[in-house]
Amino acid sequence: MTLNILFLTITIRKRQMNIEQVMQHEMAHKLYEEHKNRSISVFRVL
Repeated sequence: MTLNILFLTITIRKRQMNIEQVMQHEMAHKLYEEHKNRSISVFRVL
């Protein structure tokens, strides 16, 4: 009987974001929220 064991090490680090990435993330979140609100208002009419 053969027992093969695989040892795996995973390292998780917090990603450092610069100011441009933060601004881009905020803009994408804002656009997503606007789109979501617009789609909700369309479905309420139906």
